[in-house]
Amino acid sequence: MGNGVREGPVEFQRDVEPVTARIPAEDNQENKKVLNSLMSGALAGAVAKTAVAPLDRTKIMFQADGAGLSPQEAYRLIYHTYLNEGFWSLWRGNSATMVRVIPYAAIQFCAHEEYKQILGNYYGFQGKALTPFPRFIAGSLAGTTAAMVTYPLDMVRARMAVTPKEMYSSIVHVFIRISREEGLKTLYRGFTPTILGVIPYAGLSFFTYETLKKVHAEHSGKAQPSPPERLLFGACAGLIGQSASYPLDVVRRRMQTAGVLGHTYSSILLTMQDIVREEGLIRGLYKGLSMNWVKGPIAVGISFTTFDLTQILLRKLQHGPGLER
Repeated sequence: MGNGVREGPVEFQRDVEPVTARIPAEDNQENKKVLNSLMSGALAGAVAKTAVAPLDRTKIMFQADGAGLSPQEAYRLIYHTYLNEGFWSLWRGNSATMVRVIPYAAIQFCAHEEYKQILGNYYGFQGKALTPFPRFIAGSLAGTTAAMVTYPLDMVRARMAVTPKEMYSSIVHVFIRISREEGLKTLYRGFTPTILGVIPYAGLSFFTYETLKKVHAEHSGKAQPSPPERLLFGACAGLIGQSASYPLDVVRRRMQTAGVLGHTYSSILLTMQDIVREEGLIRGLYKGLSMNWVKGPIAVGISFTTFDLTQILLRKLQHGPGLER
């Protein structure tokens, strides 16, 4: 009986110790995963947007002022901006873009990873690729989450892109002037078309990229695509996503820049009606799309590729080689 009393506590300790030691380790791994996603997403957004900043600024200017757009006109505007304002003026507003895009991309990519895990658990796909519908939903939810958090910064970036540098001296100055002269609610002008546009844009972009990677793995026998293949898959994703949501992007820019360009747009439908009446359906609602077919695939391809490769690098640094996405 004495032996039984001594052995009981020993067995109890053996059973309990592994359980208490495992919980902090699992929490730590989850925290590392979230941090990696945030860092990778932030870098992906910064690199992609900086690469296409001159084209992005030109597109916003054409969308906002209603002027006719062709590739020749776009490149002529870029050239005249360079001659009149200098080389770095092509990146005017990029500081505001970085202030917005770094948190936006970080939140979007991190949210996408989390939504994939949540939907995978819900539909029973733990550790496996999602089926098409959950794949689209995960992308849409990720884009919506990021847009809701960072929208005022997008408004500021649009204002800085279409105004002379004398009008706004800094990002903070834009916030102050808009708040004082037009009211705080102006910071959310164009919010509804943004959300309506980001649902198909983010949904189709993530859906296309994830689908192409899955199809590639099935047909090539390789677990991971090469960096050029990732760029190509991302370019296809950007082309499809931006083409589907482009009219709402035009409406959003018009509503954001209305205060400084002498227009008044009170709703999405009225803005669309005014654009179509004054400029036509194609030339109005799809103005700048040809430039987006150049800019968009490049930016999205760079963004997805940078995110994936940064994730792989961070995991190798933390766990050693052999762990890839």
